[in-house]
Amino acid sequence: MKAIICREYGPISALEYGEMESPKPGPKEIVVRAEAIGVNYPDGLLVQGLYQSKPPVPFVPGMEVVGEVIATGSEVTKFKKGDRIGSVSMLGAYAEEVKVHQNSAMPVPSGIDGGAVTALMCGYGTSHHALKQRANLQPGETLVVTGAAGLTGLAAVQIGKVMGAKVFAVASSEEKRQLALENGADVALGYEDLKDKLKEATGGKGADVVFDVVGGDVFDAFSRAMAWKGRLLVIGFASGRIPQFPVNLALVKGYSVVGVFWGSFTAQEPQVYAANMAELMGWYMDGKVKPHVEAVYPLAKAGEALAFIHDRKATGKVVLKP
Repeated sequence: MKAIICREYGPISALEYGEMESPKPGPKEIVVRAEAIGVNYPDGLLVQGLYQSKPPVPFVPGMEVVGEVIATGSEVTKFKKGDRIGSVSMLGAYAEEVKVHQNSAMPVPSGIDGGAVTALMCGYGTSHHALKQRANLQPGETLVVTGAAGLTGLAAVQIGKVMGAKVFAVASSEEKRQLALENGADVALGYEDLKDKLKEATGGKGADVVFDVVGGDVFDAFSRAMAWKGRLLVIGFASGRIPQFPVNLALVKGYSVVGVFWGSFTAQEPQVYAANMAELMGWYMDGKVKPHVEAVYPLAKAGEALAFIHDRKATGKVVLKP
């Protein structure tokens, strides 16, 4: 089978499109013929050696796949050959055939776009977990979303509205701010003078919940613009700088800094993740959340797809097709 192979940590452009042996399922594993493969920002960090985990090389990157079950292990009870499933795992999805544990897979009804399902699994899954389990977002609270025109940002905007929050979207251009507004944001702000703008927009109260994917100076601004009992969610560091947090601010202002690591969540709490996905799938079927598949690349062009995301060009889901 064909797959994308990371032989050494390095630039995204060094990824290889080559031949590998087809995977064989273990007792509780299934093998899926890929129909749609999700591309995510962390995939690019991983192959560059910049992610929180560093698997031994060589490896196949990719964490989301939708496709048909073509082989099952001897102890598999949840699926059979011919079933259509979606699955997440930290590695292995950038391939024509993908091996996953049965517990990480979920059935996908026919007629649902596979690319949209990949968006729900990681991008929307991260935002949902962040706002539901980590922030305990409540109706009427103020939610601020940075990187609001990216996949997880747009997901957070949509999910925040479903959960009843007033959503402030933060994005770098007028075009991106307009996109956030079209996806349900109540207010759209730029990054300039962010602390003062947010204080003014909230009548001096500050933010109840901040969904921060940027880090750096943006995190610094929010650390001084939180409401009493607020929750500052640490999602990522797209700015490239991991900020240093003055803990006295949390003490004086009575708010929490909360880490959000979706990969660990899915591994540590698979049953909660499954319940989250069932809720997200229901919202999608009801039209409450609307993942947008922006671009589809052939599997061989996975490096170009990752570069598109890392160049900050993507505003929707990017998908690979074998």
